Amino acid sequence: MTTNEITKKSRNVILALLFLGWSLGNLDRYIMNYAVVSITGDLHLDASSTGIILSAFFLGYAIMQIPGGWLADKFGAKRVLLMAVIMWSIFTGLTAIAWSLTAMIVIRFLFGIGEGGFQPSSSKIIATIFPKEERGRAMSIMLTSGGIVSLIVPLLAAYLLGTIGWRMMFIIIGAIGAIIAFLYWKYIQLPKDEAATAGTENTTSKVNFKELLKTPLMWNLIIAYFCIYAVNWGLVSWIPTYLQKNRGLDLMSIGWAQTIPAITTIIGVYGSGYIIDKLPKGMEKVLGSISCAVIGLLLYLMFTAKTVTLFIGYQTVVSIFIAFVITLLPVIVLKKLPSSITGSAMGIANTGGQLAGFVTPMAIGFMVDAFNGSFDAAFWMLIGFALICIVSLVTLNDQKGTLLKA
Repeated sequence: MTTNEITKKSRNVILALLFLGWSLGNLDRYIMNYAVVSITGDLHLDASSTGIILSAFFLGYAIMQIPGGWLADKFGAKRVLLMAVIMWSIFTGLTAIAWSLTAMIVIRFLFGIGEGGFQPSSSKIIATIFPKEERGRAMSIMLTSGGIVSLIVPLLAAYLLGTIGWRMMFIIIGAIGAIIAFLYWKYIQLPKDEAATAGTENTTSKVNFKELLKTPLMWNLIIAYFCIYAVNWGLVSWIPTYLQKNRGLDLMSIGWAQTIPAITTIIGVYGSGYIIDKLPKGMEKVLGSISCAVIGLLLYLMFTAKTVTLFIGYQTVVSIFIAFVITLLPVIVLKKLPSSITGSAMGIANTGGQLAGFVTPMAIGFMVDAFNGSFDAAFWMLIGFALICIVSLVTLNDQKGTLLKA
């Protein structure tokens, strides 16, 4: 099978399977933010320890981004994809047997290592089988999995944690992963010329890894990824705890309250893909910068909100702008760089985002302990990241270097 022989139906089947895998990965990440409330109670942990648990996954995930992308480019995206799903399913199931803080940290770290190759390899598959003009839509469909899962997880977590408990819950999630791995092995069929992309894109000769790192665009993307994901994971990982301890909501009330921002995230991500595909050249960084400015303002309004209703209202709006920037950044990689190096490029850029996922939850945990339970300093930190993201997008320049002439 060659790239040009991939039918639209085959592309849609592969996209649906990738969506399923991204959904499961997001399920584990999001549900841990609720399970950790029960876990910390069972293991008698403080806020700092909670932050370390939430961050352990992202450290492993970040470490594996660049190797995962390189392996996908060199040995094939399907192989890396299968290994990622199998490994993360094993360690998701093993989360159920964690008996101490140390055990939980090690298991979550290895889970992150396992899942780390998934995003670079799945992004490479999108660049391989979809023409440029459809990649924004394809990526937006993938990223809506996060919004859909964040809509389902609050209520699902409240129910599962209240019935079967967190240990059995992780065993079930691990078993689902094994099923998805089988579906990938059986139904994802890629062209032999995986390094080429669908349609008529011209590919360049092999690019040295050092050349990729010297490209100004890559460093802007790394910084932008770090900043927007610091805001995203800072909010996602700590809002359940914040609403419970600082706003007085119970777990079920939190679940219902978080469905509203989740719906807007789905709409924001899905709509962003179509908008980005139609933007004139250079406009993407303008809209991205404006979005980051609005995010900073809304974060300030969130933590100064007098009522829970206002807090959720501001969170609902901020989720739309976060969704746009999170969709924009990988699409820039898919459209500005040759598909032959998409895996490596996505791995490098996404390392910034996953390092933010490692640093931010842990930093917030320490801040909350240091300020006697107050989240004000944490919100100011997130506002600072939004401002830095503006600078990284404003200075984005994809014209430097022959590498970017895809």
